[in-house]
Amino acid sequence: MTSTTPDPTATTDPAGNTPTATTDPATTTATDPASVPAASVSASVPAASATPTPTPTPTPTPTPTPEAERLRRWRLVLGGGGADGTGCELRGRDAAMDGALASLYGREKGSGSKAPGGRRAAGLGASAPGVARWLGDIRTYFPSSVVQVMQRDAIDRLGLSALLLEPEMLEAVEADVHLVGTLLSLNKVMPETTKETARAVVRKVVEQLEKKLAQRTRATLTGALDRSARISRPRHRDIDWDRTIRANLKNYLPEYRTVVPERLIGYGRAAQSVKKDVVLCIDQSGSMAASVVYASVFGAVLASMRALDTRLVVFDTAVVDLTDQLDDPVDVLFGTQLGGGTDINRALAYCQSRITRPTETVVVLISDLYEGGIRDEMLKRVAAMKASGVQFVTLLALSDEGAPAYDRDHAAALAALGAPAFACTPDLFPDVMAAAIEKRPLPIPDMAEQR
Repeated sequence: MTSTTPDPTATTDPAGNTPTATTDPATTTATDPASVPAASVSASVPAASATPTPTPTPTPTPTPTPEAERLRRWRLVLGGGGADGTGCELRGRDAAMDGALASLYGREKGSGSKAPGGRRAAGLGASAPGVARWLGDIRTYFPSSVVQVMQRDAIDRLGLSALLLEPEMLEAVEADVHLVGTLLSLNKVMPETTKETARAVVRKVVEQLEKKLAQRTRATLTGALDRSARISRPRHRDIDWDRTIRANLKNYLPEYRTVVPERLIGYGRAAQSVKKDVVLCIDQSGSMAASVVYASVFGAVLASMRALDTRLVVFDTAVVDLTDQLDDPVDVLFGTQLGGGTDINRALAYCQSRITRPTETVVVLISDLYEGGIRDEMLKRVAAMKASGVQFVTLLALSDEGAPAYDRDHAAALAALGAPAFACTPDLFPDVMAAAIEKRPLPIPDMAEQR
């Protein structure tokens, strides 16, 4: 084995030994690695070519036990403090989630006690930058559906509606149907600098709803319109076999076990001309905000179908016909004025005056039926329209919020007239309209299930 030559500049330790670490690598002769101590080999290799030290394998985070996970969830629900009783400390992402929740539902920051009366006090404050940061945080930690609920709670619990008048705030908010309803209620007090941003937010939601609802609505109603137009000399593919067989049962031949179809009944082609008139009569009181949004979108979809002549009327104590704006549902929405009283009788009187083909008309009243006008006159108008052949549909709500609050006495009175009132989801609405167009029983959901 060849020994190494020490660097002349190397210093010795007090014992007279030359430190291996100062050896000149350039003068080192290759040796058998097996015969050199590991420390010497390590020290004689230049830093630039040194073998990288392996990265230590991180210790895997232990999977929490079911009991620990249960305590963690209870800790997030209870909001911390000495009274939560869990003894669970949150860290990292969980602590950040807890902070976002506490800002809305928990105690005030730095407060060791609850607000007066024992209720929880929220800590967002009225600062627009602070709220904007909070909105960014909740989008980071929670799914979109939860974000929308928390936004709604922040507006309702903390009175943050005024902050939505600021363009920067609107850009930070997760847009949904409920936010649109809030913006519409603020429309009249909204500054011009905010209106353009508000319209952009509303248009985004409307386009999402149209994309979701339009195709199925058109397909469902096109089929219903075709089936509602009967002809006596149909092409083979247009034959309504069920009605044709029933109409020819008298021609049944037992020996051949067959029916001779002397008279054919078929579907017409509704798109060639206007086949049905539809009137959407929408209550724009404050409680109907989500229904106004969905009804405006559906109104625009129905208006785009050539086989339907669609009219859209909104009302509170006054009546406004927005039919001319149906080509753009955003214009329809900003033409509404949420809030105020309700005069259903007056709105139905206007709709009734616009009906020219009763037997080919469907009237859809969307209202919670809290009538501020003349109740008996309202019921008489509904009875008169039904007697003339109008298909009359009453929707207590057109939204996905479950069973609404409504006037049960008025709902029962309408049901006695053959116009049952029920809440309808956006997904069910095309089927309801199809049944009304075909003059068959409406697919009424179980109100108990909606609760």
